[in-house]
Amino acid sequence: MSADMLHIDVGAYALGLLEEPDRRAFEAHLSGCVACQVELGELRGIAETLDGIGPIAEPADAAAAPPPPEPAVVSDLLRHRIRRERRHRSTRALAAAAAGVVLLGGALGTGYTLGADRDGTAASEPDGGTAALMRDGHRLTAADAGSGVTGTVAMQDKAWGSRVGLELSKVRGPLECELVAVDRAGRAHTVAGWAVPAAGYGLPGSAQPRLALQGGTALRPAEISRFEVRTTGRAAGGARTLLTLPA
Repeated sequence: MSADMLHIDVGAYALGLLEEPDRRAFEAHLSGCVACQVELGELRGIAETLDGIGPIAEPADAAAAPPPPEPAVVSDLLRHRIRRERRHRSTRALAAAAAGVVLLGGALGTGYTLGADRDGTAASEPDGGTAALMRDGHRLTAADAGSGVTGTVAMQDKAWGSRVGLELSKVRGPLECELVAVDRAGRAHTVAGWAVPAAGYGLPGSAQPRLALQGGTALRPAEISRFEVRTTGRAAGGARTLLTLPA
């Protein structure tokens, strides 16, 4: 359970609503969270007040005034609110996880990408989304004289980092490859990974003229020094760099 979800469990804990595993997790969190300790002290006072409320005398004009809510009703309202907040927080957490999933493709433009933009909404779009990114994004193109690999990377600045598209050709398989963004300190950040078929891309006998895919990185464009297309350690001959695209 994330720390954010544990923070909102204060009310449920004060009212005794947490299941045993959640209760233990919250108590472990509570021991080191001053904010939750303060809030729990306040909510415990409210809970004790609700439990101790007795009958309330009717007003002089009983017909005109609505009856006061029973303590049990107030407690139920608090319980429903706490449960609703927990459900909403769980939904937001799942949406954020889904936004990071990238389905790779490039078989003649039939790939699909699942991603999220500034508004946080996730949507499925055909590989035409990669084409639009390659058209509108900041483009970097390079060719490697040794391997013969050619490629273009396009990137767009996003609130969460950089959206990155890749078009790659003249690659012979079978290989397992990855696109990495290298930051100014020399650290590599994986953007996407894929498998190259034996016939490769853009070679005689290849069914596909190019690979087209997109992914993302938490790095902003200004933080990226270069992109590299690398083979993974499982590839024949071990890991090596097929193409470098300076940013």
